[in-house]
Amino acid sequence: MTSVTSFAPDSVVLNRKLPLWYQVSQSLRASILGRRPDDPLRLPTEDDLAGHYGVSVLTMRQALKELEEEGLISRHRRRGTFIEPAALRGAPVKLLGSVDAIVAQQSGGHTAVLQHGPAALPPEVGEHFPDLVEAVAYRRLRCDETGEPTNWAENFVRPELAARIDLADLERWPMTKVLRDVLGVRISRITDTVEARLAAPETARLLQVPLLSPILHYTGVTYDESGRAVDVVRIHYRGDRFSFTVTMEAP
Repeated sequence: MTSVTSFAPDSVVLNRKLPLWYQVSQSLRASILGRRPDDPLRLPTEDDLAGHYGVSVLTMRQALKELEEEGLISRHRRRGTFIEPAALRGAPVKLLGSVDAIVAQQSGGHTAVLQHGPAALPPEVGEHFPDLVEAVAYRRLRCDETGEPTNWAENFVRPELAARIDLADLERWPMTKVLRDVLGVRISRITDTVEARLAAPETARLLQVPLLSPILHYTGVTYDESGRAVDVVRIHYRGDRFSFTVTMEAP
């Protein structure tokens, strides 16, 4: 059976001034919407979830009913409760622009490299690197001039390119600029996807925002001139600090 901690947020502080079932349903919704494609679809039992959140089984049952009515989960007698994969997200917004526009979008403020090293590829990243089992991952936090966090990013880069990257450069420039201007990678295109999400525990902690706050989730895939993906980045922007504008020009 799936454990609670492998699916639900690690910790949730409940506000006793708001209905507990509502807070629990919102927390569980954030976990469902933020789950990885390879995560299990089966939810823990009502008893396990109630124990995790520190609420009664009746409260947990009411929270699950709310999610069932929204179409996020389905409940089957004797089989359990399952996430509905087709109900996870709406269609994302895809943006097109120049490489310089991408560099400008990802620039500004102060950047700190939190972690870097070899990492297994999550399924949604691995699909862009069919010839790799792992890549080199870089986790970076960007703050504004006052030191307030504005976004955090996770890049997955081909090992042969990562071996030539100076971490000091990543504290000065976006990965796209480092790849193109420092390493000399001839970039042919970048595909961008932006989705609205709710802040999961890790994002809430890094960006110093409340759990379930709105964020903008950006995914960018950079390709070289041979059509091979060289970098996949996932950036989590604070929803109260960023907006994306798409300009459509007539031919």
